[in-house]
Amino acid sequence: MPPDPPNRAAALAAALQLDRGRWIWLLLIVVFLHAVLALGEPATLGLRYDRAGLAAGGWWRLLTGHLVHLDLHHLVLNELGLVLLWALFASDYDPVEWCTIVLAGALAIGAGLWWFSPGVIWYVGASGVLHTVMAAGTIQHLVTRAWDRWILAGGIVVKLALEQYERLTGGVQPQIVVDAHLYGALAGFAVGAALCRRIAIIRRQ
Repeated sequence: MPPDPPNRAAALAAALQLDRGRWIWLLLIVVFLHAVLALGEPATLGLRYDRAGLAAGGWWRLLTGHLVHLDLHHLVLNELGLVLLWALFASDYDPVEWCTIVLAGALAIGAGLWWFSPGVIWYVGASGVLHTVMAAGTIQHLVTRAWDRWILAGGIVVKLALEQYERLTGGVQPQIVVDAHLYGALAGFAVGAALCRRIAIIRRQ
């Protein structure tokens, strides 16, 4: 009998790292973010990173500010970035490690904005945490010598450098907080390096 024809849908799912039930987790994240957006402006104001709110004791904003978005367009852009990063890096760490990376990135962004970017009065969106994910994934690809490692490393470094240059020269749109991208990426590099070192030690043992 001739071999079964290749299942193109399964091949595409595997290429996007949506196989073996992983698509369910991505769908849950997307649905949750849309549910938060549907809560409207009161939720956004109560959950966003806000210097006055933090000063008043609302420390939850360090985490929840990354869950709220300006509008549907802003959310969809972040979700497209999430899908791309998922396809690139989903299998590079286990779920617990990814939770550690995302949590560290969220806290580092909030702390960075509080201590080093006092001009940022408020901030919403997941783009900073997405930079954490990209940086951590890039570290893993560098350690494992993946074929795309230098493309990823060069891409994120150039992107961050251009954003900071535009910030200093006044070329950044005011609604884009590029410092959040920088702090998120630095956290991703640091946590990714620590996790890769831990994994290497465990393997040697």
